[in-house]
Amino acid sequence: MNYRPVMNNIPPVVKNLIIINVLFLLATWILQTRNVDLVEFFGMHYPGSEKFRLHQIITHMFMHGGLFHLFFNMFALWMFGRVLESVWGSRRFMIYYFVTGLGAVALHMFVSHLEISAIQNSIEAFRNTPSPELLDQFVKKNLPNASVQVRDFINTWYDNPASSAYAAEGLSLMERILRLKMDIPTVGASGAVFGVLLAFGVLFPNTQLMLLFPPIPIKAKYFVIGYGLIELYLGFSRPGSNVAHFAHLGGMLFGYLLIKYWNKTTKHFY
Repeated sequence: MNYRPVMNNIPPVVKNLIIINVLFLLATWILQTRNVDLVEFFGMHYPGSEKFRLHQIITHMFMHGGLFHLFFNMFALWMFGRVLESVWGSRRFMIYYFVTGLGAVALHMFVSHLEISAIQNSIEAFRNTPSPELLDQFVKKNLPNASVQVRDFINTWYDNPASSAYAAEGLSLMERILRLKMDIPTVGASGAVFGVLLAFGVLFPNTQLMLLFPPIPIKAKYFVIGYGLIELYLGFSRPGSNVAHFAHLGGMLFGYLLIKYWNKTTKHFY
């Protein structure tokens, strides 16, 4: 069977982005067998983390957490991105893709900064007046799935709240949780893909899309608005989730702003 005609129908930027993302996941799998973790090197870390490297601002967009994560991102990129690239041309589409990807990580890092700053303030308050109550609140908020050992430690400290040794160990635990939060890598092309989805909804608002669950038709503009509202709700209702909801919103926000800018500066947007 000849697959060349199918591949030739995919515009070059979308095709190369898909190929690069697939190659990165294959390399991640292969090197894992040799105890090399590409996610640690290429995934986006919080700038305050010792694991942060400048290249991660770009490379995290080509890393994925697994096959399904990659598939859904690349499927959406193929479905909507090829239409946009055909309309805009390869140069403009590539600019748009990376602007939305960078905008996504910028908003995600800003939200992460607010969370990290709140944790640092809690640690400082604990350092000034250590107590098992403060530690208990901190752990419930920032480490909801704490181990049995952590819970036992806190419960034991309640029996001896004046112990300086327990206070020192509690402070050490909080600092370890802080480092854990700062060292969590962010990976995926989702931010840029959500920007692509937003652009499709803006350019082709009345195009009918068929949902999988439930299998009903919906206009692109309503699909985009609905998805954006869901991400906004999840972003506020599930802080600390392993899904970067604000990165998705960042991709959509920066995509919208870039389209508005192009509309003002370009006579023939289409």
